[in-house]
Amino acid sequence: MGYLALLRAPHVTRLLAGTLLGRLPAGMTGLVIALALRQAGAPYSRIGLATAAYALAAAIGGPVLGRIVDRTGQPRVLLCSAAVAGCGYALLALAPGSAPAAIGGAAIAGLAMPPLEPCLRALWPDVVAEEQLDTAYAFDSASQQILYVAGPLAVAAIAGTAGPAAALWTAAVLGLLGALVVATAAPARRWQAPPREHGAGLLGPLRSPGLVLLLIGLAGAGWTVGTQNVLFIAYAERHHGSLPGGAGLLLAAAAFAGLLGALGYGAMRWRSSTATRTWALALGMAACYLPLLWLPGPWPMVALAFVSGIGLAPLLAAAFVLVAELAPTGTVTEAFAWLVTLFATGNALGYAVSGSLVADSLTAVAWCAVGGVTLGGGLLFATRRRLHPPAPARMAAPLVAI
Repeated sequence: MGYLALLRAPHVTRLLAGTLLGRLPAGMTGLVIALALRQAGAPYSRIGLATAAYALAAAIGGPVLGRIVDRTGQPRVLLCSAAVAGCGYALLALAPGSAPAAIGGAAIAGLAMPPLEPCLRALWPDVVAEEQLDTAYAFDSASQQILYVAGPLAVAAIAGTAGPAAALWTAAVLGLLGALVVATAAPARRWQAPPREHGAGLLGPLRSPGLVLLLIGLAGAGWTVGTQNVLFIAYAERHHGSLPGGAGLLLAAAAFAGLLGALGYGAMRWRSSTATRTWALALGMAACYLPLLWLPGPWPMVALAFVSGIGLAPLLAAAFVLVAELAPTGTVTEAFAWLVTLFATGNALGYAVSGSLVADSLTAVAWCAVGGVTLGGGLLFATRRRLHPPAPARMAAPLVAI
């Protein structure tokens, strides 16, 4: 009943649908860049540079756009960034064979990626009742699991029928439509962050030690997810022919488990503090990854892939609430953007390190996956006292409606 009540609340369905629509390009971009450039005859080195340019630009642009949202509001930032990102996709679609166009287009698309995730998470306290916040953040986290599957599938379907360029144009249009749906919704139009605390300076939300520790811990979870992708791809290659669907089946099993985990988390009523739930869920996610060290036969591996995916989405759902609690006044959108950036950075580093290990040993990659979230969870546990916001922050609402 909690989810039904959530979806019946005013504006919730619109905001969720618009955000999912606008975030779909993020799940499409890595694959569609590779397909478009490869079709144009680009070498793999250029594909790597373009993909890295997109990821690095997104990591930089997210917090910058989040800070602008906190200072000016959501609609203009969402619409302008979506339009600029669309120009980046257009440049890629029009001249995929040109190195400057490919790398520049990818960088523009990443740098201006609309901050729909941070904006939605900043809106939740204004849109739903306080007792529904955990459910809202859990449903938000569950929706990410859908994007992990839907993005690559959309690319495969569009590129297979109309070519990679059509998939790039589709990404541009989806980003703009999603931003338009959210930006014109009443909660987004009236939302305004409270004045920033005196002395916020350049650091903004990063002057909160608890928030910084949380972000570093979650980067460990991102590391694990990136390593998991390498592990599943390499495992599927070594069991070619005996695992229908290959790595896609393993990744889909993990994503489906995350969806169920988030829904289960949001359906429960928690008595423990958000900080306690966060470090406990991080260590629980690490426990879910431990069985992967076994590296069994194909079908048991599918089951273990499912188990490994259970913990991520509940961890993120708890972390979303904790970010809002720890962010200094007036910096909540930027704080959520930093969460996206740190998680993505950990993901990329895990991908890179595990990629250098995979030729020698799958077991080493599995240990690499377990190690990231274990270290992150251990850090959160060791510093758990710093994850509780000070008393004044508890009493102050993180957002105000105008």
